[in-house]
Amino acid sequence: MADTPKIYFLSDFHLGAPDHASSLVREKKIVRFLDDIRKDATEIFILGDLFDFWYEYRKVVPKGYVRILGKLAEITDAGIPVHFFVGNHDMWMTDYFRTELNIPVYFEPTVFERGGKRFLIGHGDGLGPGDHGYKFIKKVFRNKTCQWLFGVLPPFVGIGMANYFSRKSRVQTGASDEVFLGEDKEWLIQYCKEVLQKEHFDYFIFGHRHLPIDFRLSPESRYVNLGDWIRYDSYAVFDSGGLQLKYHQKSQS
Repeated sequence: MADTPKIYFLSDFHLGAPDHASSLVREKKIVRFLDDIRKDATEIFILGDLFDFWYEYRKVVPKGYVRILGKLAEITDAGIPVHFFVGNHDMWMTDYFRTELNIPVYFEPTVFERGGKRFLIGHGDGLGPGDHGYKFIKKVFRNKTCQWLFGVLPPFVGIGMANYFSRKSRVQTGASDEVFLGEDKEWLIQYCKEVLQKEHFDYFIFGHRHLPIDFRLSPESRYVNLGDWIRYDSYAVFDSGGLQLKYHQKSQS
């Protein structure tokens, strides 16, 4: 690894999917990657869907994921800030990451300034035109009363139901995630263009799309989608040379 300090951006691990065995292989690979980048990382941003499903009951959190949770705790204990943005698969977070891992949790796209550049960072779900059905469902899922009602269910019932619908959602959207739809049909590109009409950002960084994308919106602004760690093992890194979209070497996985 180079000695130049770097800021890393990752997204869409979907740990837990499609089954425990393959998820565990992926989790171990991500943990090794996190262990590598901590050598020169000044900050790490994780942009949602770390888990294929996550719900924090008052006294219960989903079973498993001890390797990545332990590694994140180790990284923050070493003084390297980690930021987490909830995705559509793990939006039901409360204070577990903050209190146990010292990781702030963000629920909406957030502005950051680093190295003289302006970033708008978020998971990416529910932004841009269209997809009104999902936007309605997101409002329901974000409703405190609905979250409380779900919490009344015994964990083995609630988590079982959620895992079923998470798998169904991935099957339905998997094919459309594999191809670039074109500038006019990529809704996050449209969202970025709308934002740029009001204020400038050097970089828009999102996940959710599951396809690595580096799109120049203007001579001074880019939209980068981080892809995922299911098919692409892709991530972005920002340093003195700017922002680059990269791929983890398969030989290391």
